[in-house]
Amino acid sequence: MSPLKPTDLCFGPESGVAPEHYSEKLGAPGEFPYTRGIQKDMYRGRLWTMRQYAGFGTAAESNKRYRLLLDKGQTGLSVAFDLPTQMGYDSDDLMARGEVGKVGVAISSLQDMETLLDELPLETVSTSMTINATAGILLALYIAVARKRGISESALRGTVQNDILKEYIARGTYIYPPKPSMRLVTDIFKYCSENVPQWNTVSISGYHIREAGSTAAQELAFTLANGVTYVESALKSGLQIDDFASRLSFFFNVHNNFFEEVAKFRAARRIWAHLMKERFGAKSQKSLLLRFHTQTAGVTLTAQQPENNVVRVTMQALSAVLGGTQSLHTNSKDEALGLPTEAAATLALRTQQIIASETGVADVVDPLGGSYYVEHLTNKIETEALAYLKRIDDLGGVIRCIETGYIQKEIQNSAYDYQLKVQSGEELIVGINIHKDSRDFKPDVLKIKPDLEKKQITRLKAFKKKRKPELVKSHLEKIRNGAKQEVCLIPLFITAVTDGVTLGEISHALRQEFGTYREKITI
Repeated sequence: MSPLKPTDLCFGPESGVAPEHYSEKLGAPGEFPYTRGIQKDMYRGRLWTMRQYAGFGTAAESNKRYRLLLDKGQTGLSVAFDLPTQMGYDSDDLMARGEVGKVGVAISSLQDMETLLDELPLETVSTSMTINATAGILLALYIAVARKRGISESALRGTVQNDILKEYIARGTYIYPPKPSMRLVTDIFKYCSENVPQWNTVSISGYHIREAGSTAAQELAFTLANGVTYVESALKSGLQIDDFASRLSFFFNVHNNFFEEVAKFRAARRIWAHLMKERFGAKSQKSLLLRFHTQTAGVTLTAQQPENNVVRVTMQALSAVLGGTQSLHTNSKDEALGLPTEAAATLALRTQQIIASETGVADVVDPLGGSYYVEHLTNKIETEALAYLKRIDDLGGVIRCIETGYIQKEIQNSAYDYQLKVQSGEELIVGINIHKDSRDFKPDVLKIKPDLEKKQITRLKAFKKKRKPELVKSHLEKIRNGAKQEVCLIPLFITAVTDGVTLGEISHALRQEFGTYREKITI
């Protein structure tokens, strides 16, 4: 972003606008349009949730990491699943070969989920699951474990990402075409609104959009456009806006440009509050609140001089806190090289704890509110994002823009422009194109044991042999019929996984009814 000239400032002595006049647009903390935060006292009343993302190998190995993080002061769980789980394949499927447990934990059955959650306090801890195409099945497994323990569904707290639109836009772990995928999203809305009231039914994600190369304004615009699409889909399914809107949540990236990121979060709250109030007629205050989780930018981590990543993550985390996030994940310094080691993950958590306990930033509700520069950036990003929202509406909405490749192309162009700036030296990255170091850095890297996949497959096959084949067949037939009849599928998933039906079997049954999706390539 180019430096500002004094005449660029929309608020300040040069603008002729007195500070008291822009307070109307800003509002007070905890009041519409929530530019300054969704709570009146922000972190003075309660700190953000420190939710470190983790998952690798087997369920037992991931369970050990969760216990470690909770013991060290983490206040929420966040589960990463391996690619087969994300794409609807059991660990013993030929399509899963070589990917079991590599980028997340392998979960195929109720047995796996029970092991993953062993001795974790589900009635008190908030659990986030980063899962999309198979979100309903993983939620069903979570609920089935809780039921076996005698924990009421109404006591469960957490989030299922359930954001399939950004998979088509930026990430790629979709299975079915957009229409049936949106049906699965709203099935989760319906079930949780009636049975799991404290569960956030979608985490509308800009994180992966930014990781794919978007600008801050594009990240905000495309994320909020997806949010609008989910709301419209829920309304078409018969839900009332105030029945589900309070359980919508968002997930943003926090990048390197410190003040731009703070402004992005402020603009996000303001735009969403106006959208919910004016476009959808929400009456409940809770429906107007944009609540969001933040993760520091993985794409900014460098394999070169990895210790520098500690500084990057610290500044990004501080930006998220000053921007008013509700929960935060801080990346580990070694994630450009592999999955985080125990020591690196602990240091990442300590980074949040130091910001919370030692810097004093949590003592002030909105430390940067009223800053001429921050308010200028907030208005600038808001204007750019609103222009994109209008353009998407004019083009027929998000799904139409995905099908034509419009959104993907906008991100691709931004990513290309950024790379050109890095190569030319216009965009500086320490250790990459400035202040290079010829020394050979060899940090410890977490390695997945090569025999893990074989053990997981053996365990899963033994689990499948203990089941009653006719019962499994009956459940899968009910799921296929439910998909045809457009009944809410979540109850069918819960009873099926309770009786031993696996994630891959359910996903395959849905493939038979819904088909699979292939992206249109745009250049």
